[in-house]
Amino acid sequence: MTPEAWTNWPAREALSRAGRTDARRWLNRGVRVLALGALLWSTFSERHVAGWGAVAAVAGVLLTGFLAWCFYRTTLRNDLWPSVGLLVLLMGGAVVARHGGFEIPATVLWCGCAVVAMERLPLVAALPTTLVALGGFAAYNQDSRLTTTITTAGLLLAGYVLRLDAEARGNAQRLLAQERAARAAEAESAALAERARIARDIHDVLAHSLSAQLVHLEAARLRIEREPHSPFRDQILERVVAARSMAREGLAETRQALSALRGEMAPLGDYLRELAAMDGAEVEIGGEPRPLPAEASQTVRRVVQEALTNVRKHAPGARVLIRLTYGADEVTLDVRDSGGKGPAPAGLGASGSGYGLLGMKERAELLGGTLEAGPGGPEDPDEKGFSVRLRVPA
Repeated sequence: MTPEAWTNWPAREALSRAGRTDARRWLNRGVRVLALGALLWSTFSERHVAGWGAVAAVAGVLLTGFLAWCFYRTTLRNDLWPSVGLLVLLMGGAVVARHGGFEIPATVLWCGCAVVAMERLPLVAALPTTLVALGGFAAYNQDSRLTTTITTAGLLLAGYVLRLDAEARGNAQRLLAQERAARAAEAESAALAERARIARDIHDVLAHSLSAQLVHLEAARLRIEREPHSPFRDQILERVVAARSMAREGLAETRQALSALRGEMAPLGDYLRELAAMDGAEVEIGGEPRPLPAEASQTVRRVVQEALTNVRKHAPGARVLIRLTYGADEVTLDVRDSGGKGPAPAGLGASGSGYGLLGMKERAELLGGTLEAGPGGPEDPDEKGFSVRLRVPA
């Protein structure tokens, strides 16, 4: 046996009740109930237990149960000396009980201390403690030497068997946890591979098609602008400009989706500043920035994008403030504009992602968040402009 085997504690899986089957749990509870019942019956069946003696007996039983619970907790924390000290107190209680005339409770305490010491302590401390407990049992036992020796050896063997059983259960729990982790890693790897395949397909088909469409629309716009002015020419130009705007937005959203699928999304603060620079908006970041879950980050990006699109469509020329606040367990986004100052540019009213406020609200609710949108600000509804506030757990 290696030196580590003598000094190591049993695994936490072996010391705890985790992983036990229902049958084993009910068996352990039944054994405890029977032991407690026998202890109580043997204690209060003594003729001399009456009056203050009964009160002292009840206090002794309650104190014994409390010390046993404390021993269970200290062994879970691998605190050696507190655990040994609690066993010494329990064995001292057995000596007091024996001298008080409670022979059966004293025997139960000695035997219990011997078994649990062998089961839950490192062997370097378990063997001396178990031998002390069994020595106390043998010293006060009235049976023959042969019977006492056989009982002592049986208790020592029972404690060691329980220790081996607990270690085997702990090893099985660790192997099961490793297998589950391996399966989770395999599933995650398969999901990443599938996402990469989808990203390649989107890039090869949709992104390429949108890029080509955008080039052709830009060429069409330049060609139409060289034609003489006429109502028909202006109408066609307006439609081409709107289609170009939609193609540009679709290409931007496709690239964002590709970045999300590949796990290459830019930090949220950098994305907001880049997006705000294109629309002349202001950005404020509050709290301590941190990486967000992909779903929450994508929701914030979509809501900002849609809110700025609505500003361009319905309030051109308005001042826009984007405020992102990192909370302890959530992130809050506020997009507020000061109200429009002029008509929307030609063709812009027909463009947009088609997502809308309802879609933004549904996306937030799927993550357990909320979205509020309406005239004014959260503190003053009569204020000019329009505000969108998003809260999502993160």
